[in-house]
Amino acid sequence: MSALTDLLGIRIPVVLGPFGGLSSIPLTAAVSAAGGLGSYGLYGYDGDRIRSTIAGIRAATSAPFAVNIWLPTGDEVEPGAQHDADAAALAPFFAEVGVEPPARPERYLPPVDEQVEAILEAAPAVLSVVFGAPSAALVAEAHRRGIRVVGTATTVAEAVALADAGADAVVATGAEAAGHRVSFLRPAEESLVGLFSLLPQVVDAVDVPVIAAGGIADRRGVAAAFALGAQGVQVGTAFLAVAESAANAAHRAAIRSTSAEGTVLTRAMSGRLARGARNRAVAEIEAAGSIAPFPAQNWITGRFRAPAGEQGRGELQSLWMGQSAPLARYGTAAEAFAELAAGVPSA
Repeated sequence: MSALTDLLGIRIPVVLGPFGGLSSIPLTAAVSAAGGLGSYGLYGYDGDRIRSTIAGIRAATSAPFAVNIWLPTGDEVEPGAQHDADAAALAPFFAEVGVEPPARPERYLPPVDEQVEAILEAAPAVLSVVFGAPSAALVAEAHRRGIRVVGTATTVAEAVALADAGADAVVATGAEAAGHRVSFLRPAEESLVGLFSLLPQVVDAVDVPVIAAGGIADRRGVAAAFALGAQGVQVGTAFLAVAESAANAAHRAAIRSTSAEGTVLTRAMSGRLARGARNRAVAEIEAAGSIAPFPAQNWITGRFRAPAGEQGRGELQSLWMGQSAPLARYGTAAEAFAELAAGVPSA
């Protein structure tokens, strides 16, 4: 066993990327049961939903798994007078799916303290965080309860900050990766380092195990990551396309039909920079030139994205995917995991 597999209590150093809004218990459990580390993204979940979700994963597998939260960066906006104008700016999308623009909510996100309390109480094997470094108090309490803490870095400086904060392992995520750029020391636009450049520099800079993420979708990417010093890999898009994920048919079809150059980094759907397919919603919101800050934009667009998903309208969804989407050819989690595991060097 490597330092990472021993640390996480897993047999094979393949980690499922935590999908905010797209995680599923069947996929999380399938990856953990196969010997890797299943992950579940808890973005937007309140304490009660976190407790029930973790209970559901435990009912589906006895193997270790991770849950993920977004740490606050301090620039999040609260619902205010601007909400109605922000929602009205997206009125054509609401009309297209047959719903009214949403009224201002009491809050856009549950308090992170509520999320942390529920996670600590449930004590999963691993807590992973994005958009920041965990506090010393959080790390200490997690460790007291037997929870490993994993942080996510987009630059070498962020990796060092995470190691200094007491993180047990660091995910080095390259600019190729799907979804949100989780930078926290500098703006995301100034932190776009490709994995091949980022990974060996992070390995050299920290003394904790490093997990590689971004553009890894088959055994070749896994082998390359290990050659550059990684002790594990985290894979998102290849698993997002399988039957067990919560992605709908339109999203899975988009992953299989979008070229590497067909993905873009955009703030259109959430107010934060994220990589996905440039569909009609992204193009029209960007062209309009008025994007609400996070999490207002994410909450508001979510109110037309959900019915769009139910109606199979991929052009109105957040079609998150990385630049290796054309390599995501697997029908099931088992198929994807077997291919990725084949790239792990023999002990």
